[in-house]
Amino acid sequence: MPREKRAILVTSALPYANGPIHLGHLVEYIQTDIWARFQRARGHECHYVCADDAHGTPIMLRARQEGITPEELIERVGREHRADFADFHIAFDHYGNTHSEENRRLVTAIYEAAREQGHIERRVIRQAYDPEAGMFLPDRFIRGECPRCGAPDQYGDSCEVCGATYAPTDLKNAVSVISGARPVLKESEHLFFKLSHFEGMLRDWTRSGPVQPEIAHKLDEWFEAGLTDWDISRDAPYFGFEIPDAPGKYFYVWMDAPVGYMASFRQLCDRAGIDFDRFWGRDATTELHHFIGKDIAYFHTLFWPAMLGVGGFRRPTRVHCHGFLTVNGQKMSKSRGTFIQARTYLEHLDPEYLRYYFAAKLGPGIDDIDLNLDDFRSRVNADLVGKLVNIASRCAGFISKRFDGRLAGALPDPDLYETFVRAGEEIADLYERREFGHAMREIMALADLANQYIDEQKPWVRIKDPETVPSVQGIATQGLNLFRVLLVYLQPVLPRLAERACGFLRLPPQRWDDVAEPLLDHVIERFRPLMTRIEEKQTEALLAASREALAPSAAPSAGATEPAGPLAAEPIAEEIEFADFAKVDLRVARIAAAEHVAGADKLLRLTLDLGGETRNVFAGIKSAYDPQDLVGRLTVMVANLKPRKMRFGVSEGMVLAAGPGGKDLYLLSPDDGAEPGMRVK
Repeated sequence: MPREKRAILVTSALPYANGPIHLGHLVEYIQTDIWARFQRARGHECHYVCADDAHGTPIMLRARQEGITPEELIERVGREHRADFADFHIAFDHYGNTHSEENRRLVTAIYEAAREQGHIERRVIRQAYDPEAGMFLPDRFIRGECPRCGAPDQYGDSCEVCGATYAPTDLKNAVSVISGARPVLKESEHLFFKLSHFEGMLRDWTRSGPVQPEIAHKLDEWFEAGLTDWDISRDAPYFGFEIPDAPGKYFYVWMDAPVGYMASFRQLCDRAGIDFDRFWGRDATTELHHFIGKDIAYFHTLFWPAMLGVGGFRRPTRVHCHGFLTVNGQKMSKSRGTFIQARTYLEHLDPEYLRYYFAAKLGPGIDDIDLNLDDFRSRVNADLVGKLVNIASRCAGFISKRFDGRLAGALPDPDLYETFVRAGEEIADLYERREFGHAMREIMALADLANQYIDEQKPWVRIKDPETVPSVQGIATQGLNLFRVLLVYLQPVLPRLAERACGFLRLPPQRWDDVAEPLLDHVIERFRPLMTRIEEKQTEALLAASREALAPSAAPSAGATEPAGPLAAEPIAEEIEFADFAKVDLRVARIAAAEHVAGADKLLRLTLDLGGETRNVFAGIKSAYDPQDLVGRLTVMVANLKPRKMRFGVSEGMVLAAGPGGKDLYLLSPDDGAEPGMRVK
């Protein structure tokens, strides 16, 4: 009985256009891509769209820092993102960015509908303002001491040490990460979306089955606490869409980011002739599935469905949340340099290794998953090389060398083949429910059966006896047919391996139901290795390359704004020539005096003796050193750095330090026998 054909639109959360894709991101995109590929393999109409999230203060500041326009920045980062995704075989039907005319029109229409229906309120608020930069500060652009535990250098909304959440006004000794100035409170009129108007609708919708049990439980907590109104505006300067009836005000990035799903799909519709309203109309009977991280569930299960309802659009069929990625049991963190960039991985390992490993670890819940590199290596080698590919390599040679590349006309064990085919429905059900790890275990159990069959039949023994040689053709044909079934079941996870295997078997791309009939009396190509083992040296090289790519440079002690803040963790700058590096004049200096700087949370004022010349330098090392312990110590400084005027005075150079920050910050010291003024080479 043919299955009913479904029409499905699938999205992943939009990556921010302010940095590279890393393996933590790929948990989501690989998971979504597997599910979308599976739906297509089953014969359903399935469209997968995504886009770069291209608005907000960080992008504006990053572009300003690089001396380019925000549009130039998001175009460049977009190219990098698309290349990374393509090389990990993420098969988007369309990938755009939120800075598009389609997005502007859609978000404006939703806003105007909300305003006309009485869901927008104007309200004067007080918020942190940087008087030197002349701009209001997002929470993440304020750093200070945690009001609960006192940990230094924490963001304006949450503490990475104790986990507390708070308002930026609660921070102690707060500073702007843009200029180092102390923020002041300033009034501004903002626009609020009255989310509380939608509580009844949202309670009904979230209880109708679109979210996982864990998220439903969290939603009950949010409902119990009461839904708060949502500030959807930001003040200039800001990179985004200006609000039509509020000059100088811009839509907050989270207002237009989810609308980017619709805008990207609109662009696909215009290109491919798809009916947009069939998927987004209020009465649409098609399916809409969002794949997101659990950290943005609030936006996707409360704000987003409320926005869609106001705008006259349908709500999601399902919102699939997932957990985070750790590496070798460690939380990934840009500030600590413990994450692996997608491009770094691609320079060392096959992307399908990671696709399979993630699939083997993923389930339908929101638990975090760990990339343990020892387990990664052993699982890929055992499952993909030792079990799966081994089936083909054990059988193909007999067909090519002794039977002119032609498969037998019948299977010696059709019941075994039928066992593999029947397993397809259970495996398909596991894919549908995102039980990917369970599906991989079922597939590998079948691979064990296939290898057990070959072991029992011993074709390498039969080929030596003229009387049993003819049976080898059937045994090898049986093995290759079982291999083909497994490849079809694994195709959503391993699309390139499946493609190469189809080439070897002289087959077009396979759909799920193609395995109903075995491949018989068919000529195949000579077998070539489809996948190789991962060696320990490869994963070691990957870690070494990641450490090198993300290693903190010498701490910018002088002339730097304090603190470095989120913009410090950026992609490596453009390459320079050795001649450029050689211009840096490093000198030994003796610290003649050291003192605290009034009004500065991180700086010490150092008087440096260069052997007959003294320099005044501000160094961001207060968290690690007591001034009196520094006097008389030798260190290394950049002596030819152009003096910089700071709020506290003029800094005439830079001392060099290294370390993750806080108390773990270490001034560089010269070798024994060094004297002030000596050049460091």
